[in-house]
Amino acid sequence: MDAYSGRMVSATVRLTGPLGSRENFDNAACPIAGAIDVVGARSAFLLLREAFYGTSRFDDFAERVGISQPVAAARLRELVDDGLLAREPYQEPGQRTRMQYRLTEKGTEFFPVLAALMEWGSRWVRPAPLEFRHRDCGEPVHTELRCARDHHVAASDLDLVLTKG
Repeated sequence: MDAYSGRMVSATVRLTGPLGSRENFDNAACPIAGAIDVVGARSAFLLLREAFYGTSRFDDFAERVGISQPVAAARLRELVDDGLLAREPYQEPGQRTRMQYRLTEKGTEFFPVLAALMEWGSRWVRPAPLEFRHRDCGEPVHTELRCARDHHVAASDLDLVLTKG
């Protein structure tokens, strides 16, 4: 039920071909499950958020996300091992060499997921006076699904198909 209008909303994706029979669907091959295996922890999402906000140093990550240093170390290590972050040495004058973190190409491609979560969370969970705006024109940015021909699509417009792979 749509909380704003009080009406039921259809958002069913149609499973096609061999996927049409749920008995033939192998959940182990699901890319959503695979992605959650990589970034499923709340702290992983928030560490990636901070990386997009420019955080690069370990102590800053732990403090800004509000997690202990052992948890930050474990999650950052996982994000590095999974290829979303890379570690690079840096050195302040007169200090020992330390490691900082930066987003990789794989990590950068995660941004639409965070933007969609922020937009959804602001609308449905915790309204916040925050939004992304396009730097060039100043207009709000929204996440949406579009097909390769640039049509806007809803979940009810989608077929899930088995591809060669």
